[in-house]
Amino acid sequence: MNSSYLVIVPSGKKKIWDKHPDAGSCSAKRAYGSTLNKKGRAFAEANGYDWVILSGKAGLLLPDDVVLGNYDVSFGTNDPDLISLPALYEQTVEKDLQTYEEIVVLGGKKFIPVMDYLFKRQNVAFPLNGCRGIGEMLQLLDKWTFEAAKMNKSTD
Repeated sequence: MNSSYLVIVPSGKKKIWDKHPDAGSCSAKRAYGSTLNKKGRAFAEANGYDWVILSGKAGLLLPDDVVLGNYDVSFGTNDPDLISLPALYEQTVEKDLQTYEEIVVLGGKKFIPVMDYLFKRQNVAFPLNGCRGIGEMLQLLDKWTFEAAKMNKSTD
């Protein structure tokens, strides 16, 4: 934990096994490849924020946590493989995620009830909520990442 900010990035549907079915288990940072996921991680890293991936099946994944294989489970569904809120909360405790002062969720309104359950004491922001679609979300992430990189370059 290097930051007082934690960025929560949705896993997205696209995974390594879509292109490489025989890839086997791999780290979370390698497993997920949606554009929103990649740009969300880039935003967090450009700002020096810690980040985790939120998976409908595996829950909250640190970058080096292992994902065993492909799946298609998302929040906002009644999928029997969807991780339960109590199990997600337990992960926040086990992974020390309750210690962050600020939580930044790079997802839409379907994540609000989940975050309300998980983080009762922290400030939780949804900066992409209200965007008209994925295109606008990606543009904002590009802009914020560029601005952070520019700021970091000027302070070097």
